[in-house]
Amino acid sequence: MTSYEPTGSGRVLHQPVTARYPELPGKVAVITGAARGMGARFAAGLATRGVDVVAGDINGEAMTATAEELNAANGSLEEKPGRIVASTVDVTKPEEHLALARRAVDEFGRIDFWVNNAGIFPFAEVADISAEQIRATLSVNVEGVLFGAQAAAAHLRPGGAIVNMSSVSAVRVRRGRGAYCSSKAAVAHLTESLAVELGDQGIRVNAIAPGYIDTEMTRWIQDDAPALAKALEAVPLHRIGSPEEVFGVLLFLLSDSARYVTGHSIAVDGGSRHV
Repeated sequence: MTSYEPTGSGRVLHQPVTARYPELPGKVAVITGAARGMGARFAAGLATRGVDVVAGDINGEAMTATAEELNAANGSLEEKPGRIVASTVDVTKPEEHLALARRAVDEFGRIDFWVNNAGIFPFAEVADISAEQIRATLSVNVEGVLFGAQAAAAHLRPGGAIVNMSSVSAVRVRRGRGAYCSSKAAVAHLTESLAVELGDQGIRVNAIAPGYIDTEMTRWIQDDAPALAKALEAVPLHRIGSPEEVFGVLLFLLSDSARYVTGHSIAVDGGSRHV
C-alpha cells in the first residue's frame, strides 16, 4: 500500500523507488555535495544498486561520517560493488574536480557517471543582493557544474552520463531568490551546451529540476503553514515531493533506458511548472 507522511498541510510520498536497472551494478559514479540532503540520497540509492560512488563535499568530516553510515547500512565491503568513498571537494576550484576524478579512477579504475549536485540557496531581495552573494552563487551553482563536467569529460567513455541539478526556479521567479533563480537558469542552458558539445564523445548530459522537495532546503516553507498552503496551490498534485522521487529520475537518466535522452531539464515538481 502507498503510504504518506504528513508535512505541514502537504503530504510527502516516501515510498522507496523500486526500479532496478541490471546494467548499473559495477558502474562508478562521482557525486558532489553528497554529505547530506539530496546528494546523500543519491549516493545511498546508487550504492544499494551496486554502483561504486566517490562522494565529495566541501565539509570533509561530514562527508566521511555520511559515507561510513551509508556503507554500514549497505553492508559494503572492499570486494563488493556499491561502496561509497568520501572525498573533500570545493566545487569552485577546477583543480579539486580533477583531483576528485583522479580519486575515482584510483579507487575504481573508471568513471561512468558524474552528478553535479552541490549548490547553495541564498536569500536576498533584489535591492539587497551583494556582489559577494551573486559571485558566490554563480561560482558554486554554475562554475561548479562547468568544472565538474570538464573533469568528467576527460574520463567518461561513450555511453557515460552527466546529470546536473537545476531547479524549477530556472523558469519561475521566486521573491528573494534572484541570485539563485538566475544561477539555475544558467545551469539549464549550460546543460544544453554541454550536451551538444560532449555528444561528439558519446556523452549524455541532462539536468533535473526539482520543485518543492522534502529536504532541509525547503524546511523554511514547511514550517510556515500559510506559506506552504499557498505554495501547494501551485502544485497540481497538491503535496511536497520526496528525495526518493528525484532519485527515481536520476536513476532513469543514468540508465540505458535514457541512452537517447540528452540536453534536457526534467522537472520533478508535481506539475507546478505548468500552473
